[in-house]
Amino acid sequence: MSSIRPLIPLLIAAGILLGGNGLQGTLIALRGAREGFSASDIGLIGTFYFAGFLLGCLAVTRILKAVGHVRAFAALAAIASVGTLLLVLVINPVMWCAVRFAGGFCFAGLFTVMEAWLNSGVTNRDRARVLAIYRMVDIGSVTGAQFLIPVFGAGGFAIFAVMSMMITFSLVPVSLGDRSNPAPPEDVKLDLPRVWRISPLGSIGCIAVGITNSAFRTLSPVYAEEIGMSVADVVTFVSVGIFGGALIQYPLGYLSDRRDRRTVLLTTTFCAMLAALALAFVARADPFLNFVIVFIFGSFAMPLYSLSAAHANDRADKGEFVLINAALMLFYSFGAIGGPIAASAVMQHFGPSALFVFNASVYAVLIIVILYRMQVRSGVPAGSRSRFTALLRTSTLFARLARRSGDSDKQD
Repeated sequence: MSSIRPLIPLLIAAGILLGGNGLQGTLIALRGAREGFSASDIGLIGTFYFAGFLLGCLAVTRILKAVGHVRAFAALAAIASVGTLLLVLVINPVMWCAVRFAGGFCFAGLFTVMEAWLNSGVTNRDRARVLAIYRMVDIGSVTGAQFLIPVFGAGGFAIFAVMSMMITFSLVPVSLGDRSNPAPPEDVKLDLPRVWRISPLGSIGCIAVGITNSAFRTLSPVYAEEIGMSVADVVTFVSVGIFGGALIQYPLGYLSDRRDRRTVLLTTTFCAMLAALALAFVARADPFLNFVIVFIFGSFAMPLYSLSAAHANDRADKGEFVLINAALMLFYSFGAIGGPIAASAVMQHFGPSALFVFNASVYAVLIIVILYRMQVRSGVPAGSRSRFTALLRTSTLFARLARRSGDSDKQD
């Protein structure tokens, strides 16, 4: 435990940032709808966030090399905090798109700084423990922060001030808790064509999950409010879906280590599709039924990224874990840029339930791809499979933190 103690301030800062970012995504959808923004406007705002996030993933290591960890973190946190206040000072879809683009860039940078710092401070002996704590911090802060919305209300200035305070407060443990100034990480090697050749299915799976998960995170609050849920019910709906994915991810991963990974991926995708269709055609306006079904939906939809990544790693050479997962993070981001705007266009024409019809359609295409790949390529023998690793989609450097014993970090 003594070896992990120096990392506690970073984990506290990570929790504050993860919670603030998750809170902001839900609040923007709720507040935007109340301000008269259309579903297409909110979808476009989500698209700009993920576009900024992708750019931040690609650019942040250069910033780290130029100014170091503390200064990079401070600058990015300051911009994100100012942007949060701009959201309430200038209520306009164009301004919100610009602010969310900058926010996506900043949060990608902040998470990259955090994970690079954690990676430099953790020993291989403690890596699994730190990862477990980091994942618990992620799910606890993201789901817990949602409930600040019904406390402070989605209208008015207060909730935006709280978000700005959270982002600013994350500077305190980072500035005072760690006197180290680790060397900036090397740029992650990105070889997208090679990773696509290694695993077309893993790459397509991450793109599909990017489309569906970003659509859900951006527009599910709009769906919930438009079917008549209260603010408390809306945040519960979002949180239950996220929590379901966190809870079921490890049993699915355990199962996929012992069976043909593609079979587990196929079954999970099929169940996610059925749950999406149930949300569209069965749940209707019943809050409790929506909570139950979105829990099932999240249980199968959220782990699809890690399952797709695990399948891709089964095909990779030893020592390519970091290279593979950095590329898959970008494939996910490509899908995430398109997901909100495409889903919002469907919702605009066919109503709120069309969000889940859209997701179900993407899952149906992924099922066809899985079945095709199972026909043209044999499965990986059980003895040659990699161990399942639950991955966060916070930065391309998370793969370094999560790399397994024996994986090289020099191919980054």
